Amino acid sequence: MTQVTLAEEGLDTLFGVHDENLRRIERTFDVTLTARGTELSILGEPEKAQAVERLFRELDVVTGKGYKLRPGDVPTAIRVVAESPTTSLVEFFLPEGLLAAVRRLVSPRSYKQQLYLKAMIDYDIVITIGPAGTGKTYLAVAMAAAALLEKRVKRIILARPAVEAGERLGFLPGDLAEKVNPYLRPLHDALHDIIGYEKVGRMMERGIIEVAPIAFMRGRTLNDSFIIVDEAQNTTTEQMKMVLTRVGFNSKAVINGDVTQVDLPQGKLSGLREAQEVLSDVEGIKFFTFDQSDVVRHALVQKIVTAYDRHDRLKRDRE
Repeated sequence: MTQVTLAEEGLDTLFGVHDENLRRIERTFDVTLTARGTELSILGEPEKAQAVERLFRELDVVTGKGYKLRPGDVPTAIRVVAESPTTSLVEFFLPEGLLAAVRRLVSPRSYKQQLYLKAMIDYDIVITIGPAGTGKTYLAVAMAAAALLEKRVKRIILARPAVEAGERLGFLPGDLAEKVNPYLRPLHDALHDIIGYEKVGRMMERGIIEVAPIAFMRGRTLNDSFIIVDEAQNTTTEQMKMVLTRVGFNSKAVINGDVTQVDLPQGKLSGLREAQEVLSDVEGIKFFTFDQSDVVRHALVQKIVTAYDRHDRLKRDRE
């Protein structure tokens, strides 16, 4: 049995409502926890008990450095230690440089998400493939916003192909901007969440933030820009090549998509799928992959994604 003495301040947040965080730790690491005041007993296999002890000791260091734990931080810490036992929670919660600027806007909820943020700092082009709910778009928008606020770029370009997701919407009224707006709504939502509705409005009026369909990028060279292409599985080969060749000096591009959710007409090759083959050996381009285990939305979303993936595999096996 391992004993840990915890600081009294912040104990309620650490343990969670009705000790839900302690129960989560027990399920994740297969240990038994007993708390009496600030004294915590950990019973389990030595390796697992040590991981849990390290979890509590590192969170104690994090709070000792002045970080105030929020309710979602403890489940995140549990996930990080389970994913990568050697990862420092101090470095995770208290990073430096641009990563610290991103953390002021949004918090990564897993070790994989932190690696994704680091990839966007280290590489000029990041092509990210993974299912819904893994934070691909949201974290990319947060990184773009941090780069803009830190004056590392002068503008943000957000784009996506205007392809209907299994629906036929028919005629959409209004001018061109109003016609494509429904397709770009998720990007608007992420921007408003991270930067704020009024600030986004002012930046869009001044051209600092541009949200547009991919067609708007043709013929342009985008310098000093952070470019995000969402739903890239629905780009054609020509569109993908065009987007990637728009990247100018002091610019970054993040291309996001889910190759299992292609809505292109039958017979049309996904530009994202092709890019996986064509660009896999190109130095300076980082391919980053999430899978269903990285989904950090509602627990049911992860189960839904997993169920559909299993169904697709069975279907392919039967064919």
